[in-house]
Amino acid sequence: MSNLTRLTAGEAEVTIDPEHGCRIDSLRIGGTELLLQGARYGSFVMAPWAGRTENGRFRDGATVHQLPVSEHAAPHALHGTVRDVAWKTAEVTATTAAFTTELTDPWPYEGLVTQVFELTEDALTLRLGVETARDSFPAQAGWHPWFRRSLGGPDVELDFSPAWQEERGENHLPTGRRIDPTPRPWDDCFGMPGGVDFTLTWPGELQLRLTSRAEWVVVYDEPADAVCVEPQSGPPNGLNTLPRLVTPIDPLEVETTWAWRRL
Repeated sequence: MSNLTRLTAGEAEVTIDPEHGCRIDSLRIGGTELLLQGARYGSFVMAPWAGRTENGRFRDGATVHQLPVSEHAAPHALHGTVRDVAWKTAEVTATTAAFTTELTDPWPYEGLVTQVFELTEDALTLRLGVETARDSFPAQAGWHPWFRRSLGGPDVELDFSPAWQEERGENHLPTGRRIDPTPRPWDDCFGMPGGVDFTLTWPGELQLRLTSRAEWVVVYDEPADAVCVEPQSGPPNGLNTLPRLVTPIDPLEVETTWAWRRL
């Protein structure tokens, strides 16, 4: 049985599963569950890369590294290495918690990932850090929440104003060309250079505004029962196309806040 961590503030309750990727297992507002339930769902951390890495390979200087190919995204590597491993609990209070996990094989560099939770009555703030004490390396980080398409009433409505959409190639990766947003459904990456600002509205029930200083968001709304809104520090395949170097004096830090109100 997993050793779950629960945070509560007013009518909000968050359940975290540190033994299985420090995943948010549940987010309940007044007893209403906002996240799709199940071992692969909830909301998980993507690090040290987010989305797909082409053919599981990335270059760091003159060195080419091979990552394991995901059965769900072959021939690419998918969503990093920390979503299925056990994390260590660093601190827990009634409304806050902090967890860490080390980067190990199959990631070729030593490093540390930290996730911090802060819950209030009307918002959840999440902070991710990727750091190294030794070798520098390229990295990405973000979150992959599975929001329920319906809370029992009409389907969720999505509202955001991206500056562009990354054109998706036949290999499911950005081509490098930026286009005007296409109609739904999406499994696509969007650029928001002023920061991610995305609103999900379940008519007559709840509105959730997801914000982040990160400038990229992947929206996946093809499933019949869920919508994923994924703020992340770079686009899919970013280890190759837009590498962000983590150094001993410059960690990668990403933050997102989910604020809600009843309708």
